[in-house]
Amino acid sequence: MAQVMTGVESKGAISLQQVQDLAEAFRNDPHNKIRTNAIVKNGIQNVAANRDAFIQMQFTFSTEIETGPVTNQKQSGRCWMFAGLNTIRHNMAKHNNMKPFELSQCYQMFWDKFEKANYFLERVFDTIEEDTDSRIVQWILQSPLQDGGQWDMFVNLVDKYGVVPQYVMPETFHSSQSAQMNHLLTLKLREHAVRLRDGYRAGKPLSELRAEKQGMMAEFYRLLCYFLGQPPQVFDFEYRDKDNVYHRDTGLTPLSFMEKYAGFDIHDYVSVINAPTADKPFNRTYTVQYLGNVEGGKDVLYLNVDIDTFKRLALAQLQDGVPVWFGCDVGKMLERDAGIMDTAIFDYEGALDTQFGMTKAERLDYASSLMTHAMVFTGVNLVDGKPDRWKVENSWGKDRGNEGFYVMSDAWFDEYMYQVVVDKKYLSDELRQALAQEPIVLKPWDPMGSLAGLR
Repeated sequence: MAQVMTGVESKGAISLQQVQDLAEAFRNDPHNKIRTNAIVKNGIQNVAANRDAFIQMQFTFSTEIETGPVTNQKQSGRCWMFAGLNTIRHNMAKHNNMKPFELSQCYQMFWDKFEKANYFLERVFDTIEEDTDSRIVQWILQSPLQDGGQWDMFVNLVDKYGVVPQYVMPETFHSSQSAQMNHLLTLKLREHAVRLRDGYRAGKPLSELRAEKQGMMAEFYRLLCYFLGQPPQVFDFEYRDKDNVYHRDTGLTPLSFMEKYAGFDIHDYVSVINAPTADKPFNRTYTVQYLGNVEGGKDVLYLNVDIDTFKRLALAQLQDGVPVWFGCDVGKMLERDAGIMDTAIFDYEGALDTQFGMTKAERLDYASSLMTHAMVFTGVNLVDGKPDRWKVENSWGKDRGNEGFYVMSDAWFDEYMYQVVVDKKYLSDELRQALAQEPIVLKPWDPMGSLAGLR
């Protein structure tokens, strides 16, 4: 039914006279017609593109780490896995004089999905007495099986299941195109949540419900095998090293392979963040409620530091020849095809005759930015001892950027970088003490609870 106009305007309503005044003012400024024509025909990205920034953001770096070809996560949100496995494979190749090779992302994906299903069902038990429309229950139900993840979640998978070469468990249709698989598996998990919650309200004891959960997990394992294949338990590793010498190592398990060939201890690394919001004082540790994948595994742990310390830690590790896993808001000020991340790459303010003045903290507080993607720093360019641009190994294939590598300006680093993973040896004594503190627990919907998973 059409709304009847009463003639009495709401205090905050837009009057028709106001609309007429706005239209007349717009028509009277000739610049508005030019901007409209340009943007309508070409799109804001093309109109705002800053040629000077394209020229300045060169793919030459004073410090570079030797790497293999970039990987490709395709139509999946596994960037955090790809970035984690890339750091491991770089160390493996260096430690064992290997030629570049890939580790299986499908293997990690299988166990992440399996563990996330169990983690979700345990959260159903945690909140089984809550009303279905409570905020925490709705949060748990919102996205129980997305592809995204965090560094500590990656460590949990490596700790429990190890790693395998890619040829041992290669990609499948649904590891590379995960949307439909995720939809069906999420549908199944929500159905399980219904059965557990309804069973509890019908008076079933928790022991009986937990027995039902075991059957649910058995079904989930079977479904995962259909989509991703069954993970190997034992395999043989064959390769030629950089001197073209052939090697064959038989009867390896995924855990023994990681232990024998990794060449470093993954537990030496810690997540350091830069979240300059008032609710997160620097030099304190934080975790996030219900952010995880492996039940009983390592909780996500962040050490929050100021931007100068944040940058210094990443730089120190790179200068020692060790890649740096990092998390950022990649979609901001990104020229995706050219592979450039720079705050000056698009002059939106000039093209639109407006100002965008939110600070990094304000963007976090007001839902304008959060971590969306994980990649790896493999180089940096220093001018008078200070970085002006960073070399980035992405996982979007070799057809974007410079053979798949991206370049990040230092100004972009300041604004949209949120997390780096560094060896604890680079921490000062003060930061080591801060790391040992009991972490402050953040709400599940805190921006630091976001998962890296951009496709």
